Amino acid sequence: MVKENYLKIKEKIEKVCLKIGRNPEEIKILGASKAQPVEKIKEAFEAGIKLFGENYVQEAEKKIKELQTYPIEWHFIGRLQTNKVKKALNLFSVIESLDRLELAYEIQKQAEKLKKEVLVFIEINVGKEESKAGVFPEDLEKFIEEVLKLEKIKIKGFMSLPPYKREVEEVRPYFKKVKELFERFKPFLGEDFRELSMGTSLDYSVAIEEGATLIRIGEALFGKRSYL
Repeated sequence: MVKENYLKIKEKIEKVCLKIGRNPEEIKILGASKAQPVEKIKEAFEAGIKLFGENYVQEAEKKIKELQTYPIEWHFIGRLQTNKVKKALNLFSVIESLDRLELAYEIQKQAEKLKKEVLVFIEINVGKEESKAGVFPEDLEKFIEEVLKLEKIKIKGFMSLPPYKREVEEVRPYFKKVKELFERFKPFLGEDFRELSMGTSLDYSVAIEEGATLIRIGEALFGKRSYL
């Protein structure tokens, strides 16, 4: 089932890209594997997905250990607690959810101890929702200025999860806004700043139309979550 779902997603991506003149190879699919069993992650890997995202350090640690023989690139996509940073830096290639300076300072501190560079996406709260993490658009410039002072942190892109809307077209303005911010800050962040992580199972086609380079797909790939 996972393989069939993957092929459907790939086909849809190709159709969207053909319509708007983008290369489908530009789009990375991240398997959002929260609350999914290891067996389904293995199925997705065998189908062709090499990039997976987890929301909780503790859950991810068990899976990553079990899948250590698989050449998977793991991204952290949930809200990262400062007391879990050290462990997260040893587990994940990218932290997609840098959302506050307190977290940035802790990442810098732990990265110095580990003598490693940490790749991050800045999470943007494009809908300014109180229930969600992320930097508000109007605070982004100052936030970036502070993060750029931290030499162990490298900003590779932006991530955003817009407000839920019943009609997918209602989400489009939020994706447009994130893309505008991406283009605005790109000249200051250099050639390594190239990833735009937005779009989920519900709205990834619109996200791609508006410039996403990475889409985070959960239930459309794996089916319903197996446990909570």
